[in-house]
Amino acid sequence: MEFRMRLNPYLSFNGDCETAFKFYEQCLGAKIEFLLTLGNSPMAKDAPPEQHGKILHGRLTVGGQTVMGSDAPPQRYEQPKGFWVSLNFDEPAEAERVFAALSEEGKVFMPLEETFWALRFGMLVDRFAIPWMINCEKPG
Repeated sequence: MEFRMRLNPYLSFNGDCETAFKFYEQCLGAKIEFLLTLGNSPMAKDAPPEQHGKILHGRLTVGGQTVMGSDAPPQRYEQPKGFWVSLNFDEPAEAERVFAALSEEGKVFMPLEETFWALRFGMLVDRFAIPWMINCEKPG
């Protein structure tokens, strides 16, 4: 019996999941497929009213791939560490555009530049604390 499986990053946000997804939709040419707020879920009755607008679950399609995310409860949020979301591009100009957009108000760890394996490679953490690697490999 053959099993099919997909690997989807699930990103945790500090109360700004909806803002981040809307930014990624614009910046990455992504599409928000689903956003469920805590207030529109069966859990609303057990949540404080100030949390009702927070995202319980969201799904975004980026280049045919799925990224999911939500707002962590305030007392449980931890800034992501130990992983990077990697975006791979065919064109250096597109890698440069996305790197510039994601790094705005973020922190660049490695500037986008040519490396021995890539026409462009760089690392950053965006304004939403999500770590990204941008890669445009050399042909051949």
